[in-house]
Amino acid sequence: MKIRSYAGITKPSFLLVHSELPALTFHKPKLTWTSTLRIPRNYERNFGLIARVQCSVADRTFASTSVSSSASKPKSVRLGRKQGDSSSLYSRPSLLEMKKERIANRARVYEFLRGLGIIPDELDGLELPVTVEVMQERIDFLHKLGFTIEDINNYPLVLGCSVKKNMIPVLDYLGKLGVRKSTFTEFLRRYPQVLHASVVVDLAPVVKYLQGLDIKPNDIPRVLERYPEVLGFKLEGTMSTSVAYLVGIGVSRREVGGVLTGYPEILGMRVGRVIKPFVEYLQGLGIPRLAVARLIEKRPHILGFGLEERVKPNVESLLEFNVRKASLPSIIAQYPEILGIDLIPKLLGQRSLLQSITDLGPEDFGTVVEKMPQVVSLSNTSMVKHVDFLKDCGISLQQVRDMVVRCPQVLALNLDIMKLSFDYFQMEMRRPLDDLVAFPALFTYSLESTIKPRHKIVAKRGFKCSLSWLLNCSDEKFKERMNYDTIEMEEMEMMPSFDMNSLMEPRSDESDSEYGDSDDEYV
Repeated sequence: MKIRSYAGITKPSFLLVHSELPALTFHKPKLTWTSTLRIPRNYERNFGLIARVQCSVADRTFASTSVSSSASKPKSVRLGRKQGDSSSLYSRPSLLEMKKERIANRARVYEFLRGLGIIPDELDGLELPVTVEVMQERIDFLHKLGFTIEDINNYPLVLGCSVKKNMIPVLDYLGKLGVRKSTFTEFLRRYPQVLHASVVVDLAPVVKYLQGLDIKPNDIPRVLERYPEVLGFKLEGTMSTSVAYLVGIGVSRREVGGVLTGYPEILGMRVGRVIKPFVEYLQGLGIPRLAVARLIEKRPHILGFGLEERVKPNVESLLEFNVRKASLPSIIAQYPEILGIDLIPKLLGQRSLLQSITDLGPEDFGTVVEKMPQVVSLSNTSMVKHVDFLKDCGISLQQVRDMVVRCPQVLALNLDIMKLSFDYFQMEMRRPLDDLVAFPALFTYSLESTIKPRHKIVAKRGFKCSLSWLLNCSDEKFKERMNYDTIEMEEMEMMPSFDMNSLMEPRSDESDSEYGDSDDEYV
């Protein structure tokens, strides 16, 4: 005997079924379909039919309910994705699996880089290629640009630059500007950050700004080659303030383009820390502010001489070698480079050489440096040849020394021109050697345009004068002297010297600076 009972509560959308299993009985499996609820058509449309399946296997009866509805189908699909095989067309890796895969890919890339000798420690957090093949492509491209493994280790972040998205667009832009491909290697070694830049957002505005500073388009490539770091500067930052300060101290606005072309590093100099202290130090030595501006126009690279590291020690060295403090402005104005060279070895070497070949004393050496500061950079061979020439002219060693002290330029002039001038002095002017020893600056004047014409005029009028009176004046002054009845002695004794005022001659383009004269803001 078999008893089956069901307890159910019907609701519009579902049926709860409770089954009681009796003792074991032996029956063949059978399937019974029972419809327990009539569902209105609108509910049927939304929830489908409820089917109850009853089967009895080996004296056990099972009842199950299947709901076929649009609402339950998505659940069954999602369940199938979870339980299905991972190779299913619809399967996706979990976030954890994706993270593990990224870590594994980066580990393989790091291992590859270490095998090449590249240290990847600084690359953590940087987006890198997920495959070794793409990383190999970047390294090969950098090698073609001349980058070595050492260069990459100096700036490993370059490995985060895409060849197609970063490197090629930037290099193409630089090439179109005129930057030579032969300079790319050094360019990128100095400023590899340019490979991260956007041509439109970062590079083009800087180039436009440089052109606005009167740097000629043809000079832009040279400026970039010499100072590639300028491409990383903010337009309204250091660049604008440095230019404004230079114009404020008297640098002509028409000269700004040339100054920056000659020494673009100025654009990266801080006014308060570099430019202003340098200018004020030279003013403190006795060089007028406008003269400093003219020096910068002619030799803008002097701003790159370290004030504390080089300039001040060199000035002290000059004083130690018997140069008078009052002569420092003239020395710097004549030869600004003397502030930036390794001076002490040169002073020691030249003093020793001149002492050996002319018997020049320490005090006289200081005088020589005052009159021609370039003497510190003359080659030994050149000075020896010039001294030998003077000796061959019949001038004694004592007289040669006196000539060097009076006019150190005799150690540096063109020897062929000196020979022509001496021949004319000896054959046509027929003057004693003492006249030449007293005024060795004769060798500094043009034979054809000055010495010959003036000598002929004086000889025709029968004047007896010194070489200094004859030559050491302008053409206008010489015409005035031809109207003199007598020759004044003070004019006869004049010797040529450097005039600081020559640096401050007014310019036709000078006007009030739009930046003003105050530099209080540059601190």
